[in-house]
This record gives sequence, C-alpha cells and structure tokens, in this order.
Amino acid sequence: MLTIQKKLSNTFYALLSLPATAMGFALCVQIAALSWILNTKYGFSLEDIGLVWLAGPMAGIFGQVIVGLVSDKVWFWGGRRRPFILIGGTLAALMILALPNLDVINSALGLDSIMGVALVVALTLDLSINISFNPTRSVIADVTPLGEKRTRGYTIMQTVSGFFGVLAYLIGAFISNYTLIYIGAGLVFLFSILPIFFIEEPRSLEADKNELTNDPKEAIAHKDTDMSEFLKICFAHAFTWLGVQTMFVYSFAFVKTNIMGYGLQEELGQDLNNEIGFGLGVAFAILNAVGFLLPATVLQPVSEKIGRVKTHTICIAIMAIGYAALVYLGTTQTSFFLLMAFVGIGWGAVVSLPFAIMSEVIDQRRMGLFMGLFNLSVVIPQIFASLLGGYLDGFEDQSIIFIISAIALAISAGLWLLVKEQESSFKIEGGSTH
Repeated sequence: MLTIQKKLSNTFYALLSLPATAMGFALCVQIAALSWILNTKYGFSLEDIGLVWLAGPMAGIFGQVIVGLVSDKVWFWGGRRRPFILIGGTLAALMILALPNLDVINSALGLDSIMGVALVVALTLDLSINISFNPTRSVIADVTPLGEKRTRGYTIMQTVSGFFGVLAYLIGAFISNYTLIYIGAGLVFLFSILPIFFIEEPRSLEADKNELTNDPKEAIAHKDTDMSEFLKICFAHAFTWLGVQTMFVYSFAFVKTNIMGYGLQEELGQDLNNEIGFGLGVAFAILNAVGFLLPATVLQPVSEKIGRVKTHTICIAIMAIGYAALVYLGTTQTSFFLLMAFVGIGWGAVVSLPFAIMSEVIDQRRMGLFMGLFNLSVVIPQIFASLLGGYLDGFEDQSIIFIISAIALAISAGLWLLVKEQESSFKIEGGSTH
C-alpha cells in the first residue's frame, strides 16, 4: 500500500476521484453529443433518438444489480472493483470514439442499418457507464473509514467530477462537440486505467469494518436494511430521474424549435448545428457548475441544520418550479441559460444527497448490491423517458419537454415528504443530535 493511501492524503483522494470522474465525463459526452449528433448528422427523429437512448437502460436493469452483487463478493485482477472499472472505462472510451463514425462502421461491416449500429454503440456506451459507476463509488467506501474521512472522499470526488463535467460542456459549446468526443475518449480511458494501479483495495470488507474510528462524532451504526425506507427513497428518486432524463435527451429539440425557431426535422448547415450545440453546451455547463458548487458550500451546511431529506425535498421542489418557468419564460437563449442555473439548485441536490440518504438505511456490507438496486431508480425512469420520443414528435411546441419534467419533479418532491429523516443525517456535536 502506498504511503499516500495509508495517510489518506489529498493526492490519494484526488486519485480516488478519477475513476468516478471518468464515468461522469463519459456521461457528459453522451448527454451533450448523442442526441445532437444523431439528429444533425444522421437525421434521426425524436422517436429514433429515444429508441437509441433506450438500449442502455434496458441492459442496465440487469447489469447494475448483477455487477453490484458480484463486485461485493469476487476478487480478480487484484481487486473487487478494479476489474469492472478497467473493462467499463475501456469500452466507454471506444464507444465515444464510435459516435461520429457510425456511418463508417456501418459501411465497414457491409450493413445497411445505421440505426442498428447506433443502437449497439449506445447500448455498449450506456451499459459501460452504468456498470462502472457503482464500482467507482463503492471503492471510495472500501478504502476509507466511516465518518468524516469517507465524507471527505465523496466530497472531493463530487468536486473533481463536477469540475470536469463543466469543462466537458464548455468544450462542446466553445470549441465543438466533435472536439469534446475525441478529448472525452482519451480522458475517460486515462482516468479509468491509471488511478486504479495506485489504489489497494481491502481483500475483506468485513475486516475493514473492524477498523472503524472510535470517535463517537464519526461513528455510524451498522444495521439491517430498512426496506420500507429504502423503497420510499427509490420511488421518490425515480420520479426525479424521469424529469431529469427527459431534459437531457430532448433539450436539443427545445433549443432547435422554441429558441432558434427551426422545424424539428429541418436540415441545417454545420454552423447552425454548431449553434444548437453551443446553446446546449452552455446550458448544461451552467447546470453542472451550480450542481458541483452548491453541495459543499450550501447544501451541506443547510443539511446539518434541517436534515438531508428536508434539504433535498426543498431543492427538488425548486427544480420543479424551474422547469415550469422554462415552459413560459425560456423563449430566448439568455432566459434559457438563467433558468438552467435555477434548475441547477435541484441538480446539485440530485448528484449529492440521495446516495448519502440511501446509505443510511442499508447494510453497509452489501453496498454494491444496494447501489445496484438503488440505480434501478435511475435506469427505469430512463427507459420511460426514452419511450417519449414518438409522443414528443407530434408537438410543434417542444416546451412539452419541460411540462413533463415539471410534473415529474413535483411528484418526486411530494414523495420525498414521505421519507423519514435519519438521526445520523444531522451533524453530531457533543454526542447529541440537532
């Protein structure tokens, strides 16, 4: 074990953050470029784009749970999480490279079905990201003790990953989505492969649990999973992701029709296509900038005072209001950007609080399994969002996208009200909670 890992130095925390950052960057490339390139380069309709997005979550339903369960038990290639990070990162990088070359791949294979090639590429990309996300997060829990040091690990991960996520969207906006794709492929591969050779995983998770801190301020009780609360959290989170995924997949259509004033299937020149990419890139960069700055600076202090569940519920309600405002006020690029910053308040909560809330009601020794089960509340809504494409094709006014998102987030906020606050979600001082 390297000295930096023994001491849990900032250098080690930074290395520990890179695999999760790689998967986050791959997801940003997918969000920024997949729908855009399918429509602008290959002429896919919203229904076709939805079907392409559908492929990954369908496979992810089985893949995430199986990998989560297996990664808690197996050991090969010198690690429990390492093999899945290696495989997932390599495949994700290759599939990102394939995005602008679907027609080349189609011709090279002697096929006459670019739709089929797109489905296979999207399936492999999405499945690689989904399968790898759990191990990249679980490894942080595996190599850090419960309490403040583990919280620090996840906080640094979110900060590093958030920074690179914003960078991804800015590259797409101010240079081009094609540049983002090629930079993304290299970065995803490097960040997935390099760090894991400097991280030594514990062979036994049970042994690791015996090394917990004796400090009562950092102690978190081990308990059996509270399935009732776990399911409440999953249902509430599922409606959040229905709204979020609808935004991610179809926002390009809103920019193209409602802001730029072009028909959905209207063929545009490269300059106008790049303008659509610019609008999306800046909007998602703003969303993610708020999303990665807010957790440590605002949400954590607020959570210590009123609890994580209440804080998250308020943020989700704000996100629903932001989506509703986009329906009526998001008619110019400037208003679109400003309202995406407002929506970013909810996004900041989505990327930071649900995992912490969920982790308090499960058996810590089965983290991989329950991470996989919890992520069903992401992939199942992704499936429903992907199936909306054919329905959305029938609307000239694509603000319907944000009407659906607003309704989903409002339902989510209502469901989060049913989730019980855990005492350990409040800051512990002097042995008492408040």
